[in-house]
Amino acid sequence: MDEMVKTSAGFVSEKDSISNLMSGFTVETTPVSASKTPDFREILRPGTTIYITLLPGTDYRDTIGLARRLRSEGFEPAPHIAARAIRTLDELNDYVGRITGEAGVDHVLAIAGAGEKPAGVYTDSMQLLETGVFDRHGIKKIGVAGHPEGSPDMSDEAIEVALAWKNQFSERTDADMHLVTQFCFEAAPIIAWDKKINASGNRLPIQIGAPGVAKVKTLLNYAMACGIGNSMQFIKKQASNITRLLASQAPDKLIRELAHYTATDPDCGIHGVHMYPLGGLAKTAEWSYAVTDGKYKLSQAGGLDIDADIQ
Repeated sequence: MDEMVKTSAGFVSEKDSISNLMSGFTVETTPVSASKTPDFREILRPGTTIYITLLPGTDYRDTIGLARRLRSEGFEPAPHIAARAIRTLDELNDYVGRITGEAGVDHVLAIAGAGEKPAGVYTDSMQLLETGVFDRHGIKKIGVAGHPEGSPDMSDEAIEVALAWKNQFSERTDADMHLVTQFCFEAAPIIAWDKKINASGNRLPIQIGAPGVAKVKTLLNYAMACGIGNSMQFIKKQASNITRLLASQAPDKLIRELAHYTATDPDCGIHGVHMYPLGGLAKTAEWSYAVTDGKYKLSQAGGLDIDADIQ
């Protein structure tokens, strides 16, 4: 039976609150992964925003080609612009100019990027934003990194300073800015972080990263590689049971708890979900659409029992 959630505007069904949170979810891919996908239209619905990850050592021209392809298939490409991968201002201009001119891109994710040694003159996203290149090329949406559980590459103090700077910059740019976070496994650290940064003056809407459907072993490997914080204990507990190690895990409890928070707290800054397809894009998309469409039952254990059979 669908429960009702009390909001400041009245009552809404719990399933509606979950659909509201998941509606418009985004996903991501890489040029290498995309080369193994014959047609994204067989997996995703038209108009879906697909972030294009720029991995260390890859050529941004491959991202341009993939952005053209995604646009031709009816999607909204949102390329990563990684500071540490950009060598010069001319290269940044070429990259942004070509994704806008050749693929109609108006949405990017500006990040520092991985790798200890930068390829050129930029080391963080703030330096990219300050160039004014995004405004000159007509970018309308800019995602920047959010860190609910900290970062292995930055101190908590540095993260706070950067977030305050990004909020200030959002008043100077023509683009709408938002935060996109790394994936997390538990709602509690996310909710605590949202309350903390909003109390400190954050005004940027937040898109929370959630891990897609994947085996527990895969999730643990990604979590360790990304250095996520407190909620990693959750996945370690799952991995401690050998019978669960090869079982698939979905972020059903995470999404359900976040949906309740977004529906009941009028000061909540969370406005959407970015799904990381760690175990494969097809499985993650199938699960996400089932949730968006309400094709599940609310379980007594606090999760979602999906009607579809997702392997």
